[in-house]
This record gives sequence, structure tokens and C-alpha cells, in this order.
Amino acid sequence: MTVFASSGVDAPVREIAERAGVGVGTLYRHFPQRSDLIVAVFQHEVDACAEAAATLAREFRPGDAVAQWMQRYVDFIAAKRGLATALHSGDAAYEALPAYFLERLGPALQALLTLAENAGEIGADATATELLFAVARLCAPDQYGGGPDQARRVVALLVDGLRHRAASTTDQPSNRVSP
Repeated sequence: MTVFASSGVDAPVREIAERAGVGVGTLYRHFPQRSDLIVAVFQHEVDACAEAAATLAREFRPGDAVAQWMQRYVDFIAAKRGLATALHSGDAAYEALPAYFLERLGPALQALLTLAENAGEIGADATATELLFAVARLCAPDQYGGGPDQARRVVALLVDGLRHRAASTTDQPSNRVSP
């Protein structure tokens, strides 16, 4: 993934193989087409990001787990930037990847959101899908030269907003019916 992030999907196969610690022949045996390698790398990165949610849920308070995962997702988006050209090329090899992305990351984030909402640490009015797309848009390069560091700061502000919504709803009478 590092090679794709820095050199794009057209990085020389020799560079990819060298970074992976394998020979070029080994790389071609496992991934006969460049698209096979791109799909495998993308799915691996999506899986790692999704699996991080459970680890963070065990290691942090619910609201902090959401904040940590959102920053992990920013890192994922920044790394995926090198794959963006291929993923949006219209190549049939990549057609299933957007659904794979949502099927894996949506439930992972939703689980963290539910824990944090139930703990009263974030507001309950944002869906996982909305947040996934919002963060992706916040990570998009802009004409002002914002990069990953700026994206991390802006996403931290977004999470602070979710936390503020939780705090403001506990200060006011609730319209919810208790079970």
C-alpha cells in the first residue's frame, strides 16, 4: 500500500515486489494482473480498518474509540489516495469495491457509534454511512494545499461536534421515552 500511496497505481512492479520482500515472479504468480494486486491491497486495507474497530472498543472508552477509529480511517483515506485513479477508472475489476468498502466499514463504525451513543458520549443523530462519506470529503485535497495533517485536525473537530451534541442533549429535557 505504501508504494501505491507514494507512487500511484502505475508504480513499477519491481518497486512493489522489492517493498514486499518478494521477487517479481512471485508477485506475478499471485497477482497476474495489476488490477488483481490493487483489489487485494484495497480489500486488505479495508479489512484492517474494519478490524481496528473491535480492538479500539476494547482499549478505549466508547467516545474515545470513535475518535481513534475516525483518525485510523483518515489514515486509510490518505493511503487510498494512490489507488483513487484506478478505483474510479470504470474498470470492471473494481466495480465491487465500493460495496465491499461500505459492507465492511459501515458496520464497524456503526458498532462504535452505538457503544458511544449508549454511553452518552456522542450524539445519536449521525449514521455510519454519513460519517464515512463526510470524512472522505474532508480528506479530499483542496486548492489550499490541505493534506493529511489538516484532515486529521478537521476530523477531530467533527468528532468533537458529535461529543458536543451528546453533552447538549443531556443538558436539556429528553423527548425520548425510556424503556
